[in-house]
Amino acid sequence: MEDCIFCKIIDGKIPGDIVYRDDEIVVFKDIHPLTPTHLLVIPAKHISGLTDLAPTDNALMGNMIAVANKVAKEQVISESGYRLVINSGKDAGQIVFHLHMHILGGRQMSGDFD
Repeated sequence: MEDCIFCKIIDGKIPGDIVYRDDEIVVFKDIHPLTPTHLLVIPAKHISGLTDLAPTDNALMGNMIAVANKVAKEQVISESGYRLVINSGKDAGQIVFHLHMHILGGRQMSGDFD
């Protein structure tokens, strides 16, 4: 999508602090971190959100979780614990309409979604 900020990061048109990249998934640091470690896991192809996933994207979603786990280990937050969050739609807090998963960690979190 032409005006998608995440697509521009993927394409190198605007800078992003990328910590992982392969042919289908990119992971970069959130510019407004909520926790000491706050990364975004996004598909390289533009998918607006969860409701736009096709059945052919099932493997991609599994790969996003696998990459999140790999990156959490590299960021040394997997043993202490981390949270994966996907906001779906405006009312859920989705601001950028390019499917993305937040990796949140590096501090104690409550049982609430803080």
